[in-house]
This record gives sequence, C-alpha cells and structure tokens, in this order.
Amino acid sequence: MLGVQKLPGEDHEPFETVIGTLKDERYGNHDLEDTSLTTDDLKELVRRFKALVKERTGEFPNNPWDQLDGAIGAVFGSWMNDRAIVYRRKYNIPSEWGTAVNVQAMVFGNTGEQSGSGVAFTRDPATGEKVFYGEFLMNAQGEDVVAGVRTPEPVRKLAAKQPASYKELEHIRQTLEQHFKDMQDFEFTIQDGKVFMLQTRNGKRTGLAAVRIACEMVKEKLIDWGTAVTRVPADQLEQVLAPVFDRSALKGAAVIASGLPAGPGAACGRIYFNAERAVEAANNREKVLLVRVETSPEDLRGMIAAEGILTARGGVSSHAALVARQMGKVCVCGASQLQVDYQAKTLTVGTLTCKEGDYLSIDGTSGNVYTGQLKTAPSEIIQVLLQRVCRPNRAVSTETSSS
Repeated sequence: MLGVQKLPGEDHEPFETVIGTLKDERYGNHDLEDTSLTTDDLKELVRRFKALVKERTGEFPNNPWDQLDGAIGAVFGSWMNDRAIVYRRKYNIPSEWGTAVNVQAMVFGNTGEQSGSGVAFTRDPATGEKVFYGEFLMNAQGEDVVAGVRTPEPVRKLAAKQPASYKELEHIRQTLEQHFKDMQDFEFTIQDGKVFMLQTRNGKRTGLAAVRIACEMVKEKLIDWGTAVTRVPADQLEQVLAPVFDRSALKGAAVIASGLPAGPGAACGRIYFNAERAVEAANNREKVLLVRVETSPEDLRGMIAAEGILTARGGVSSHAALVARQMGKVCVCGASQLQVDYQAKTLTVGTLTCKEGDYLSIDGTSGNVYTGQLKTAPSEIIQVLLQRVCRPNRAVSTETSSS
C-alpha cells in the first residue's frame, strides 16, 4: 500500500504491525478485532499510518486525485516486484504481457451489521463437489476476508443472517457457471443489504477437484470431453497422487491443534517462521513447513520452497489457502490454538513450545497438526492400483503351481 513494503528481516506487514502495537498499548490484546477499535483509536491509527508512509516513501498526499494516481501507479509498478517475478517464473508467464488496472466506484462492506464482504466459489475447490463454497464477514471489507486477520464464516451461514442476499448470490453462482462453463471464484460486497459483484475469474482448484469438476460438467452438458481433458493439466495429476499419513502412525500420534483443511495430503518438515529462512533451509535439502500467523504475497518464495503451509489465522479463501490449492501444497489454515512469536521464533500450543527447526506434521485433508515426523504412505489411488496389479500376479502363480 502506497509503496510501503516489508523490509528485509521484517516478519509482519508494516501496517499490521502498527495496528497490533496500538492494540497492545491500549488494550493489552494484539489479537483484538479491528471492529472493536474506537473512533479515537482510528484517528490515532491514521496519524501513525501517515508517519509510516512519510518514513518509508515520503509525505502522504492529501489531494484525492494524487492518491488515486499513486494507487494506479502502485499496481503498474507491482508487475516488476520480486513476488510477481517469482510467480511468473513458476507459471511461465511472459514478463512482456504487462498488467492492467480497473478503476471503479467503491462500495463498503464495513458500514454496520447489514453490510459485509466475501469470497465464494461455485463449487468446492478442494474436492470439486457441486456446492456453494466460500466465506464472508459481516461489517468488513474484502481484504479482511482474504488476509487472514479475522477468521470468516462459511458462506452458507449467510442464509440465516441475510436470506435475500444469499438467494441473490445463489442465482449469481448459477449464472456465472452457465456463462463461463467453468468453476468460478468471485468476490462480493454487501452494502446496507444490497449485493454488489466485484469480480469473477476461473477458480484455482486441487488436482482431485479438477478431475471431478471436469467429469461432472461433461455429465451436466456444460462442456464436452475434449474440453474436459484440457481442464486437468498434467502437473495437477501429481496432487491426486500425493502421499497421506500412514494409518498405523496416526494411531499413536497426538493432535496438538486443528484448523481448516485447505490443501489435501500429508506433509512433515522442520518449521520456519520466515520465507527467507524457509528458502535457505530448503536449498540445504531440508524438508520445510512454513508457519505464519497469516501469509501475504511477500511469502511466495517460502511457500514455493515448503512441503506444507500452516497458519494460525485465515479461512479457506485466505491467501494461504488460495496459493496452496494452485500450487498443490499441503495446507492447514486458521489453527487458532497456535501462538506464533516471530521474535522468539517459537510456536506455542498450551504448555507445548516448538522452536524454529523442530519437526511438525500437518494433514491437509483433516486439518490436524501433529508433533514430530509421522510416517507417510502412498495415496489411496496408488494403493488401489498396487492392489489391482498384485492380485492378478498371485492368481497366475497359484494356477501355475496347481497345474
């Protein structure tokens, strides 16, 4: 925002650090919800934000047109920042394509309990099931949903809070799939009971979900078989074959925390709380788990290097979950029992404290977190294939010996 980025060695996003410091000073609670701040608190935050901008980039512009011009320039400038370059390199996106900026009127989801924001999918991006899937927060802006600062509610609960809005979103969901003929990921804002659509795009999905969605859309006559085959990239099939935890190992394992299953599969590794240190460890051939309070785009290098991602905050539409699904990474989000101390480089759950470099294991299918290294086993699909291959061999050898 306004050119203010994390400096090397900083673990927190700078503006979030300012907010957390004020909460500690005034209420002794770093995790206090933003909506609990008073008018005087917000005025003090504005003063501190301006001071941060002045320190990092120069005087904060008071002219709204200058602010708009700066925001547009920041979007264009982001095309060549480090995380964008890393992302393009991973997904083979040419740098000469460039980016675009949409300028549109603002709507507000934080005007009270009749307003809110959410991110939704026309189908479950983890399993492919044809259900309305997503999350929302009342009295919140969209950034609150995806940043992981607050853990949102499942979108189905909106039906009880605002039945008319939920009914309209269901209609939007069906219209989008009929038009785009693919699973959509869309963002919406409700301002004083009125639904506004912000954007839609083809949704990122796991390999398992890609196969199921492609097959079911053929049955629904939305697409043909030729199109269905192109909807499942070869590298996504690797996700379907990802290992799981060995059942015998799980019997004696202690669950220390649980969160939202955001990226299926099993992952073990040494925990690191910083993307740079995670990359360094992975380069030294260590198996790494990236553990964060919540992830941000600046963590992309660490997320690529890690075997799995674990966050203390955020939901299934948070940054960590979205990136994990796209990359096929094991991910558990919103494990609220975890207390992460970046300065001490520790993770605490009750009386248990884990230091950076200790082993943890996470199950992205159940959402469970375990201490130590758990033994893994081949995916269920590989196990079935092995059984089918081995059984005929045993049958042939029996017939041969009897003859």
